[in-house]
Amino acid sequence: MNPSSNPADVPNSGRALRRSILIGTVVALVLVAVVFYLGHRGKESTDDSFIESHIIQVSPQIAERVEKVFVNDNQIVKKGDLLVELDAQNEIVLLETAQANLASSEAKLVQAQAQFEATNSDFAQARADIEEARANADNAAKDLTRNSELRKSGAIAQREYDTSQMQALSTKAAFDSKRQSALSAESTVKVRAAEVKAAEAQVVQAKAMLDAARLRLSYTKINAPASGRITRKNVEPGSYVQTGNALLAVVSPEVWVVANFKETQLDRMRPGQPVDIRIDAYPSLKLRGWVDSIQSGTGSRFSLLPSENATGNYVKVVQRVPVKIVLDLPKDAPELTPGMSVVPVVHIDQPGRANQPTR
Repeated sequence: MNPSSNPADVPNSGRALRRSILIGTVVALVLVAVVFYLGHRGKESTDDSFIESHIIQVSPQIAERVEKVFVNDNQIVKKGDLLVELDAQNEIVLLETAQANLASSEAKLVQAQAQFEATNSDFAQARADIEEARANADNAAKDLTRNSELRKSGAIAQREYDTSQMQALSTKAAFDSKRQSALSAESTVKVRAAEVKAAEAQVVQAKAMLDAARLRLSYTKINAPASGRITRKNVEPGSYVQTGNALLAVVSPEVWVVANFKETQLDRMRPGQPVDIRIDAYPSLKLRGWVDSIQSGTGSRFSLLPSENATGNYVKVVQRVPVKIVLDLPKDAPELTPGMSVVPVVHIDQPGRANQPTR
């Protein structure tokens, strides 16, 4: 043992060491806090964020038995590709019936038009006969007037006068008969015209029924409404499907992020601001994007049972507002599917880009 050492210095050395450790710890915590503050200053983030996409439910428009299914789960399809084919026998029968009905209606229309033309010709002839009968009646009336004067003077015999009188009566009766025939022909023309219009309406109706039958037949082939990937396939050949039943879904390749930020985080958030995005499924992947838009309403306001804050006791809860974030995806980006969890970091210290395109 060193005779020059003082035993009282040992506790002092321990206290100095502890003091140094404490000071170092405080300094380290301060440095961590400063780094954290500097790293997060001007940024807003949330882990309540998910990948979204267009999900189109494919349903039949008629109730029929499934004949063929041409796709499988997770298969990539293009818009217009044939997905499912239904049994078309009933629809073919309806189409043939509609075609026969149209042919019959068109034949009835041709017949009605022919009858109308014939009746119209009879009416024209009747009007010509009226003019002829009127002329004959006028001439006979004039002859009767003239013979009446001649009979008074004794220039003609009574027999000749009687003959002219009978002729006047006969032509007058013929004129009245022709006029009645013309009126009857005119009424028949109106009836025939109405029959033509009715036949034309039947043709229009038959064409509409034929179009409906063709449309129904087209419903037996279910095509992809958009390009994408098949999911939730729930149809097999031989099964009977009802109108509106979900057979499968097509997920569009276009994706974006919906981030549910707290309302207290939106003060400086603007459309067009850049966003750093980390996807939980691909932790090493770093993506960029921008704020596209902020929903006009909180998520709870559009829930199935929105809260009624005007009744009962009120407890304030910080609301979340969905924010749409559009991604700048590289060509070699991995597949992103709806529902994947992401963590976006919005740079609220940067101004939003003007005229930012919306997707």
